[in-house]
This record gives sequence, C-alpha cells and structure tokens, in this order.
Amino acid sequence: MEYLKLNIEKPVQYISGGQFITNKEWKHEKRVIDSYEMIIGVNDTLYIEQDGIKYEVKPGEVLFILPHTIHKGYKICNKFISFYWFHFISDTIYRGKEINDTTVLKIRTTPEISHLIKDIYLPRYGSPIAVQRLNILANQLLDVDNSNYYTRMSLNYLMTSLLIELSEQTFLHSINRQDSLSETDINIHFILEWTRINAFDGITVSDIAEQFSYNKDYLSRHFKQRTGKTLQSYLHSLRISKAKDLLTGSRQNIKVIANRVGIDDEKYFMRLFKKYEKITPTEYRKAFSKTHLNNK
Repeated sequence: MEYLKLNIEKPVQYISGGQFITNKEWKHEKRVIDSYEMIIGVNDTLYIEQDGIKYEVKPGEVLFILPHTIHKGYKICNKFISFYWFHFISDTIYRGKEINDTTVLKIRTTPEISHLIKDIYLPRYGSPIAVQRLNILANQLLDVDNSNYYTRMSLNYLMTSLLIELSEQTFLHSINRQDSLSETDINIHFILEWTRINAFDGITVSDIAEQFSYNKDYLSRHFKQRTGKTLQSYLHSLRISKAKDLLTGSRQNIKVIANRVGIDDEKYFMRLFKKYEKITPTEYRKAFSKTHLNNK
C-alpha cells in the first residue's frame, strides 16, 4: 500500500469542504485540481478513477486525490450517493512512503515518546478501523467552516486533526507482519481488535479477560502498561466515539443511541458521556449541527 508522509509541525492549509449528497443518479466530472482532496465514503459507492486506477469508495473508506492528476467518474453512481470531501494544501507532504510495523507498534505501546512524533502517514486508499471518529471530526470541521469564525486558522488545525486521526487508525491497523513482533505485543493487538469489533455488544472487561483466558485484574494492569490507558477506559472511548458519530449523523433519540453502542441503561450512558465529553449528549448534538451540503 502506498502512503503519504506528512510533517505536522505546522498545520495544513484548509481550502474547502462539504458533504456531497444527491437524490438522483450521478457521475463525477473529469477534473484536475491543484490541491489535495480527502474523500470519506458515507453512503453507497463512489466510482472514481485517478491516474488510470479505478476505485470503488464505499461507506467508511477514504481516498486521497492528488494535485495535478486527472480524476473522473468511470461509472454512474446510484441515487443517494454521499461522501465527505475536503480540499487542503501542504508543502510538507511526500508520496510513496512505507511504514515499518515494528516501529508502529513501538509508537502504539510507548506513550512517553508520542511528543517526539512530527510525521504522520496517510494511506492513499484504505478502510479506517473506526470511521465514526473521522466522521465526528469531519462534522466538527464543517460546523466551524460554516460558523464564520474570525480566524480561518481554526480550520487549518481541525483539518490537520482529521488527518492525524486517520494516521492513528492507520498505525493501529498496519500491524500485519506478526512474525516480527513479540507474542506479548501480538496479544495486545488481538485484544485491541477484538474489543473494537465487539464493543457495541454490551461486553465487559470480564468478558474480554475470559475471551483471552486472563485474570481480569492482571489483564487490566498489563493493558495499561502497554497502551497507556485502562481496558475499561478503552472500551468506554469506543462507545463514546460511536455515540458522538450517531448524535451528529442521525436523529435517533438518546435511548436508542445508548443501546446501539452497547449500554442498556440510558441514564448511565448520559452520565458516562458527560464524564468524558464534559457536556450532555443533547448539548453535543446541538453544538455540531452546521454542515455544508452539495449535490454537484
């Protein structure tokens, strides 16, 4: 897989963004642009070709369009096709970089070196493991873009944050050469993945410990040593992140959203949400309600 390497000592320059949505069949026009474009699939499939390579961008997938390259639709998209799009400029981005998995795991499991990391890696085309986190940041970015802030620097930093989140998920997902990793690190990776996949089914830390044949207290201590956070905190963060995505991307009520993220008690969910986000779910929904929509 080809990656873009981006130095983030200064933010990228955000140009524009929005959510494309149409209620009729549609085909992307042939274009050449002088900026980078980040596309996040939301609904149905976007058929787009770049430099002779055809892509099918499905919900939850991300594609980068590069500057000065021909891109166009190669097939008609169905009704209600929808995707986020963001244009940005950077003079510190490079193509064709690879990620060493051992280095990735060291970064993932050694929180104390995080302040030294000044480069991020972005997949040219990929499937983030937690796209709802990207959707949350995308909605926040579009909300600020349509709120007439007195400085556009906020947009530059939010766009950079969106790219950092994608890179973070790329790092988590890129551990694929398991023979170069220790058994301990492989186990942590499996625990992270299994928990992520099953987080919305009402699982508990005890369930996770039982799944991997560990004592609950031992697993919690070991997990924190390797990742910098407790297993319970990781489980909560997955659920709160999904809830934030549902709050900004749907009109479902709080009880339904709580159930969808694996929490049966609506009041407990509301307390947990406020503990992590410092505002209630309803306040969060109201805070990020402005989004630029387009259908051309």
